[in-house]
Amino acid sequence: MSKVPEMFGSMVFNDRKMQERLPRSTYKALKKTIQDGEPLDLSVANVVAAAMKDWAIEMGCTHYTHWFQPMTGITAEKHDSFIQPYGDGVIMEFSGKELIKGEPDASSFPSGGIRATFEARGYTTWDPTSPAFVRDGSLYIPTAFCSYTGEVLDKKTPLLRSMEKISTEAVKLLHLLGKTDVTRVTTTVGPEQEYFLIDRELYNRREDLKLTGRTLFGAKAPKGQELDDHYFGAIKTRVAAYMKELDEELWKLGVLAKTKHNEVAPSQHELAPIFSTSNIANDHNELTMEMMQRIAEKHDLVCLLHEKPFAGVNGSGKHNNWSLTTNTGENLLNPGRHPENNISFLLFLAATVKAVDEYQDLLRATVATAGNDHRLGANEAPPAIMSMYLGDDLGALVQAIIDGEDYVSRGKERVETGVGVLPDFRKDTSDRNRTSPFAFTGNKFEFRALGSSLNIGCPNYMLNTMVAEELSQFYVELKNETDMEAAVRSLVRNVLTEHQRIIFNGDNYTDEWVEEAARRGLMNLKSLPEAFGHFMDRKNVELFVKNKIVTESEYRARYEIELETYCKQINIEALTMIDMAKKDITPAVTAFVRELTDSALAKKALSDAIPTSVEEELVMSLSNKLVCFVKKTAELEDAVMNARDHAGDRLERAVYFRECVFARMQELRAVGDSMETETASDFWPYPSYTELLYGV
Repeated sequence: MSKVPEMFGSMVFNDRKMQERLPRSTYKALKKTIQDGEPLDLSVANVVAAAMKDWAIEMGCTHYTHWFQPMTGITAEKHDSFIQPYGDGVIMEFSGKELIKGEPDASSFPSGGIRATFEARGYTTWDPTSPAFVRDGSLYIPTAFCSYTGEVLDKKTPLLRSMEKISTEAVKLLHLLGKTDVTRVTTTVGPEQEYFLIDRELYNRREDLKLTGRTLFGAKAPKGQELDDHYFGAIKTRVAAYMKELDEELWKLGVLAKTKHNEVAPSQHELAPIFSTSNIANDHNELTMEMMQRIAEKHDLVCLLHEKPFAGVNGSGKHNNWSLTTNTGENLLNPGRHPENNISFLLFLAATVKAVDEYQDLLRATVATAGNDHRLGANEAPPAIMSMYLGDDLGALVQAIIDGEDYVSRGKERVETGVGVLPDFRKDTSDRNRTSPFAFTGNKFEFRALGSSLNIGCPNYMLNTMVAEELSQFYVELKNETDMEAAVRSLVRNVLTEHQRIIFNGDNYTDEWVEEAARRGLMNLKSLPEAFGHFMDRKNVELFVKNKIVTESEYRARYEIELETYCKQINIEALTMIDMAKKDITPAVTAFVRELTDSALAKKALSDAIPTSVEEELVMSLSNKLVCFVKKTAELEDAVMNARDHAGDRLERAVYFRECVFARMQELRAVGDSMETETASDFWPYPSYTELLYGV
C-alpha cells in the first residue's frame, strides 16, 4: 500500500506534471483557462501539446485520441499516430492545432435529425478542465463534440455550460449576502456505481445477455437475496482479485476509487469514489465503467452494467451525490451546527427544493431508460415519483420556517452501546432513506434514481440548470433589498411553503405514498414514454434555451434520440426473445416432452401395471404451456411487425413499444419461465439463474 501515492495519477498528465514540464508562463495561462474560463491562446496550446506528447511517448505511446461522449451514452475515440514524414523517415510531432481540434464523423452518431448521412463532418475540441491520460499505448484527450454547423452532439458540452451557469448565478447571489471573496462555485459529484459479475463461459451461452445486457428468460433461483447474506458479506477470492486490480488501474488513471463491497443481490457489487467536480466525475465514471468491463475479461468474468440483468433480485443504480462548493472552500449545502442561522444554506436549500418540485417531470426524464424502467420502484431503488427526503432534523427546521416558529437543533445525540469495551458515539442528526429519489445526506443531495449504465452528464447538467434558474430568480427578487437577512428569510419561507409538497420523509414504497403523492399533485411517470411525454413542455424547453445550455433544436434532438433509442432497445430485445423462443426453447421443451412420452410408452410396453401418471401429467402440463408459448411468440412477432405502422411520431412509437411490444414480451417470458421449472436441466438450453448468480 506504500506504493499507492506513487501509483495514483501516474498515467495522467495532471497538475503536478504540467508544473514540471511547462514553462511557468504557459502553466499560469493554462490554469487561468481551467479555473477562470479564460480563452486559450494557440501559442499556449502549442507548448502544452509538445510537453504532452513528450510525456506520452515516454509512457510508451505512439498514438493520441480525442476521447468524447456522443449521444450513444458511451464514449468514442479515433486514434491518430504522432508520426510526421521527415526525409526518408518520420518524426513524432503533435501541434496545438491537433490538440485543440479533431475531426470524427458526425453523421453515424445519434443526432436527432441534426446531421444527415451525406453531412458527415463533425468536430471534437479539447476540454482542458479534464486532464489527459494514457491507456493502451495512446494519449487520451477529453474533448467536447459538435457538428460541422456547430450544434452540440455530446453530453459533455451542456454539462460544462451548466457548471458555468450555476457558478455565475450562485456567485451573484453570494455577493448579495456579503461573501464578495467568492469568485467561483463548483458543482461536485460522487457517483456510486453498482454492477454484477458473472462467469464469462456462462455469459457466452446466453444470447440475451450478449445482445441486450439482461436475461429475457429466466426462472428465479431457489435462493435469491432473501437472507441478506450477500450484502456487505465477505468478498469471494475471485471477485477480490478483480476488485484489487480494478482499484489499482483506476488509481493510475487518477480516479478516486474509495469504497468497494458486496451489494444486496447475489453477484452484485458496488464501487464508490470520492467526489470531484461534475465534469471530472463524469469523465471518471465513464472510465470506471470501461475499466470494469475490460478488467473483468482478464479474470474470465463479465461485468454487467444493465439496470436489471436478473428479474426478481436487486437492480443496479448509480447514486449521484451532488453538492455546491465555493472557491473559498465552503460547502453551500452544509447546514452547519446552527442551520437556522445559516442564511446561505437556507437560500440554496430553498432553490433546490423549488427546482425539484417545478421540474419533477424533467428530473424523472433524465433517468428514464428502457433498462431503468425495470428497476425503479423496489429493492432500494426509488419509485418513479420524484420527491425529496430532508431527514428529521432538517425536516423539522423546514416545518418551523413554514409555520413561522422558532427552531432549535437537537444536535447529535449520544448512542450508548451498553458494552464496556465498545466506545459510545454521537449519531448523525438524521437517518438515511433508501426509498427516496432525492435525499439529503448531511452536506449533499443523493439523487438515487440514476440507472447503473447511465452517463451522468445528462442528469447533472439538467440539475445544475434547474437550480441555476431558481438562483437567478432569487437574485432578481433580492438585489434591491436593504435588509438582506429579513428579505432572504421571507423568500425562503415563501418558497418552502409553496413547494413543500415535494418533501416526503416517509416510506416511498408504500401504496399510501402513491395515493398521497397523487393528492399532492406529484407526477407518477412509470416509464420512459410517460416521462418524455412532458420533455417538450414549454417550461422545460425554455429552461435550457433561456440559460443558453442548448438551443431549442438541440434540445428537441435529445428528445428524438432518447425516444428512438428506447424503441430500438425494445425492438432488439423482442427480436432476441423471438430468436431464443423459436431456435432454442421450443425445440428443447419439445425434445423433453418426447423423452417423457417415450418413457411412458416404454413403461406401458413392459406392463400396464407400471404407473405412468408422472410422465403423463408432466407431458400434459408442458404440452399445454408449449402451445401457449408458441402462440405468444407469434403474437410478439406480430407486435414487432406492426410497429412499422407507428413510424411517424416518435412518442407515439415509443408508447406502442411499451404498451404492445413490451407487454407481449412480459407474457411470453411468464410462460417460458414456467416451462423452465418443469424441464430437465439437461434439456434446458441456457444456464439457470442459480448457475449465473452463484457461478463466481
